[in-house]
Amino acid sequence: MKVLLDENLPQKLRNDLEGHEVYTVFFKRWNGIKNGELLKLMQEEGFYVLLTCDKNIKSQQNFKTYPLSVLVIDIPDNTYLTLRACSGFLSH
Repeated sequence: MKVLLDENLPQKLRNDLEGHEVYTVFFKRWNGIKNGELLKLMQEEGFYVLLTCDKNIKSQQNFKTYPLSVLVIDIPDNTYLTLRACSGFLSH
């Protein structure tokens, strides 16, 4: 599955998502792109999932227009250590 990590997540998290084709916003050079445009780019490039910590994204976008899933990770902070400690979402 082709997955994009939003710029608010640590890049090295991509190594923990084994079995998936994982890219980061930084790697794609999409830093600073607004969510609506980011979702369009994802659709054009065949992504299935966006992982983010942006809790406001669901109120900012109409997801019925995009054939992809957005997973909002609700954790105390977005550090790699915290994400690893709360790694239940990393399970396949």
